[in-house]
Amino acid sequence: MVLIMIYVLWSPLKLQETLTSASVFLNTLTPKFYVALTGTSSLISGLILIFEWWYFRKYGTSFIEQVSVSHLRPLLGGVESSSTTGLFSSVNGEAEPRPSVSECKVWRNPLNLFRGAEYNRYTWVTGKEPLTYYDMNLSAQDHQTFFTGDTQQLRPEDAVMQKAWRERNPQARIRAAYQAIEMNHECAAAYVLLAEEEATTITEAERLFKKALSIAGKDVNLLVYIKRRLAMCARKLGRIKEAVKMMRDLMKEFPLLGMLNIHENLLEALLELQAYADVQAVLAKYDDISLPKSATICYTSALLKARAVSDKFSPEAASRRGLSTAEMNAVEAIHRAVEFNPHVPKYLLEMKSLILPPEHILKRGDSEAVAYAFFHLQHWKRAEGALNLLHCTWEGTFRIIPYPLEKGHLFYPYPGCTETADRELLPFLQHTLCTPGFLCRQDGKLHAVQFLAPADSDLTPSHTHTQTHTRTHIHISTTPNPQTKSVCSPVFSITVHLLHCY
Repeated sequence: MVLIMIYVLWSPLKLQETLTSASVFLNTLTPKFYVALTGTSSLISGLILIFEWWYFRKYGTSFIEQVSVSHLRPLLGGVESSSTTGLFSSVNGEAEPRPSVSECKVWRNPLNLFRGAEYNRYTWVTGKEPLTYYDMNLSAQDHQTFFTGDTQQLRPEDAVMQKAWRERNPQARIRAAYQAIEMNHECAAAYVLLAEEEATTITEAERLFKKALSIAGKDVNLLVYIKRRLAMCARKLGRIKEAVKMMRDLMKEFPLLGMLNIHENLLEALLELQAYADVQAVLAKYDDISLPKSATICYTSALLKARAVSDKFSPEAASRRGLSTAEMNAVEAIHRAVEFNPHVPKYLLEMKSLILPPEHILKRGDSEAVAYAFFHLQHWKRAEGALNLLHCTWEGTFRIIPYPLEKGHLFYPYPGCTETADRELLPFLQHTLCTPGFLCRQDGKLHAVQFLAPADSDLTPSHTHTQTHTRTHIHISTTPNPQTKSVCSPVFSITVHLLHCY
């Protein structure tokens, strides 16, 4: 009691002494000090502003925001909100309170096909719909936001088009587009819809897009969308150099739109040209630690490194003598890619059936793997031995991360929210899809299975060899099974044939 009384009486006296000292200190400061303090603060703020402006011009995102979201928020236990990102609307998948919730967003597929000229061909042959209602509904939201975002100044034809994007029936959408054109012959959005959905060939779609471009005016959203689709038309029609030039010009004209992932279209076109030096230059800019990753970025980087050694790679020789530095770099790049999206190897190795890619993808999910493999499988086949190197080494990733849902190595743990969204995006996998095929539950924990082949594939167990290296653990399958056969469905073969019949 006495001690408490002493503390209560002493604290005000001590506080008064502190205030007196502070008052004396402030009174001794001259106006020059305040001028210097203000000038220094302004200089530092100006430098930060200039750096932020430069970083945003180069990468299309804020450095401070990127650091806070990627590094500080996970440390503080924060969770990213469900707000959309970029010009195209992004919709969350099944939300979970985990740091990697940003990876559970559904993104626009940069290489999405044309509905009229490509998706509809599949429907004509099989009688089945290649897109789910969920996927098409997301596209409708994208188009509404992208082409008719300003609801305060809607012209009559814009109101018609806003309703057209919401129509579920394709014929109703097309009729609404013609109605908008009757109201205004220079309604560019209506020509965009006709190019996407009514044109039955890529050539016809290109003609309609050129018409839309000529009347688009200064609407940046329309210009970016139309020019990108024109570049994709040129790519599909075999005018690849022209497509590359159009993509480069588009990225140079609108440098702040990096979030639209136009560089992924550019990477695919450059790979088709086998311009590997140019591909590496693009990767050097976009495969940055501060920028969002994708299967295209990670697996293209792995392909370039694998291509340098795969033609002479032998699993038996590697088991005897160990891996060279170049081979080690290639294997580590494959492990990095597999950790980011573990679904891709089975599609590249043709152990799972490919279907038409959806219009939206889930990063690190099965939908992203389908979209990547659909367009990039040919590039892996062109690099001699690359698929063999992938077959021999990709399973070793799970020796580094035996519990992918709990702990990652180079990325966040694999997000557990992919299953629900992928079920909605992939129509023919709704009855078979499960949380990643390389995981199984045992003793209450999720374990990584070294190899899980589809039930309908003819695969025999391969002997394995584990080699300990000073940099990482490399898992090499020393006997790639020559009897491994593709289980790609006949439907996919028909689809590929149709997509090249322009």
